[in-house]
Amino acid sequence: MKFFVLLVIAYLLGSIPSGVWVGKLFFKKDLRQFGSGNTGTTNTFRVLGKKAGITVLLMDILKGTLATSLPLLFSLNVNPLVFGVAAVLGHTFPIFANFKGGKAVATSAGMILAYNPAFFVYSALIFIIMLYVTSMVSLTSMISAVLITLSTIILPFAIPAILPEFDWLLTLIALALTIFIFIRHKDNIKRIKDGTESRVSFGLGAKKEN
Repeated sequence: MKFFVLLVIAYLLGSIPSGVWVGKLFFKKDLRQFGSGNTGTTNTFRVLGKKAGITVLLMDILKGTLATSLPLLFSLNVNPLVFGVAAVLGHTFPIFANFKGGKAVATSAGMILAYNPAFFVYSALIFIIMLYVTSMVSLTSMISAVLITLSTIILPFAIPAILPEFDWLLTLIALALTIFIFIRHKDNIKRIKDGTESRVSFGLGAKKEN
């Protein structure tokens, strides 16, 4: 019973629509009606600005971290990634925002932070480097997801200090999230092919589309 109750709590934590709440409370705007219509970090940066974007990013990461930490907080002997996935599903299909949410990247990062902080830092470095190389958040998210998934297999053997042992559930979830992230970015993929995808400056503001 405790498992199912905590699983529901994890989903509800993930369902907190950070972008929608920040937009409505402080800017009187519903993110779903502006920009890409997405409620995640990237659209928040573009529509509401840097401070709002950083706030939503931290909130979305925290959701994943708190949800993944539930087994530890309530002494439940279950792989914490299960609860992290529930939060990611909540973030993507939030019950508090008509099941229209973000693209799973930030909350997935929060899940990794709670699961293994060293692996989180490693994954964050991959994301930052790829963002510098591509200047596109969407492309960076997809490439990083692939590299992080591969890393869950390679690191336990190559650099065990970061990921001490192979966890098949971590690899399976990473693979599923990678596929999911690609699906959620299908419109971005089309814009990338057309050369019209927005690029970001390192001041975190979006450059104009081509």
